[in-house]
Amino acid sequence: MSDIFTQSLSYHKNGKKGKIEITTTKPLNTQEDLSLAYSPGVAGPCLEIQKNISKIYDYTCKGNMVLVVSDGSAVLGLGDIGPYAALPVMEGKCALLKKFADIDSFPICLDIPRLKNGLIDIEKVVSTIASISPSFGGIILEDIKAPECFEIETKLDAMLDIPVFHDDQHGTAIISLAGLLNGLLISGKKIDEIKVVINGAGAAGIATARFYINAGVKKDNLILCDSLGIIYQDRKDGMNKYKEEFAIRKNIASGKLQDALRGADVFVGVSKGNILNANDVKQMAKDPIIFAMANPIAEIMPDIAIEAGALIVGTGRSDFPNQINNVLGFPGIFRGALDARAKKITIEMKIASSKALADLAKKPVTGKILEVLKKAYPKDFKDGIFNGTTPLKKEYVIPKPFDPRVVKEVARAVKDATK
Repeated sequence: MSDIFTQSLSYHKNGKKGKIEITTTKPLNTQEDLSLAYSPGVAGPCLEIQKNISKIYDYTCKGNMVLVVSDGSAVLGLGDIGPYAALPVMEGKCALLKKFADIDSFPICLDIPRLKNGLIDIEKVVSTIASISPSFGGIILEDIKAPECFEIETKLDAMLDIPVFHDDQHGTAIISLAGLLNGLLISGKKIDEIKVVINGAGAAGIATARFYINAGVKKDNLILCDSLGIIYQDRKDGMNKYKEEFAIRKNIASGKLQDALRGADVFVGVSKGNILNANDVKQMAKDPIIFAMANPIAEIMPDIAIEAGALIVGTGRSDFPNQINNVLGFPGIFRGALDARAKKITIEMKIASSKALADLAKKPVTGKILEVLKKAYPKDFKDGIFNGTTPLKKEYVIPKPFDPRVVKEVARAVKDATK
């Protein structure tokens, strides 16, 4: 990993520092331009907005501007590294929004002192974000630790009339469900009959558990685990009200992850690397689906899982098949939400996004689309990943991030779900 880190340092430092910049959208070259862009002409749109606040969408960038905000308390696989060190990630999110969906965005990292117990000051975070919200058409919460992230999102969603979306929760859930739907199609299993084990009970794990249940997984068939093992009723250590929501009625054997995996059809990992081995996979049901999404090291490497009997394996990495990457979701979701001028990101919009991604993996890849993917993924092209009138296969249960159809299909699904 040291090579990629060294290259990334040069990437970020060379030329203009960082990854994003602000530019103008109107001419600003003459005295007349100046009088229109600023004083005295700018008073015109100000007065129109004062009379009718909705006019802000006609005269400003609000309708295409998203706030990307974090406190740096749960950054990637790096953990609680603080607001300053989190800024490169927030810039990256903004760069992806622009690249894939032509959405303008602004990165904000909050330096708000912790409470005496070490928890995030939820009220200050919420009030700070709410106070700057008039400038934005939507808010992406990013890399905020659990369990505080749940309450922060809930409070902001109730207060504001623009979409609020914690991507660490919902992005992982939406993208992985798309892969799961196609994986079940290949395996011949039904969503309401499968046994699912989710390892990791933070933001992504709990949100994924909730989302899968909304999509048809039976709650009694889902086991949530954390670093201490299975989450069950009356467990004393490491519990909170969000984990209690998924606590099973009784402990299973020793309460370890390995006990939960026996007979499981699906493993979803949002935890840490190298916690599964071949024997664990062999204990699962026939043809299991494994989404090992820890970065940079997956919970189990794909070759080991497949050799042990896994039918389908997905990871968070771009150098393995079936990359479950949030960039497949949030650009299209916000493109659709902004275009529809939605006030919330609803469960219907999230489910629609998953189904749109799942459907796209079944559509033929031809013409200009194929040329784009050939250039972006030369090895996959050579291996025939995109071949067939229905290219869906074990190595391709989810579209690729650089597929130019992704944002359009997800945005269309989101807009349709708002009607």
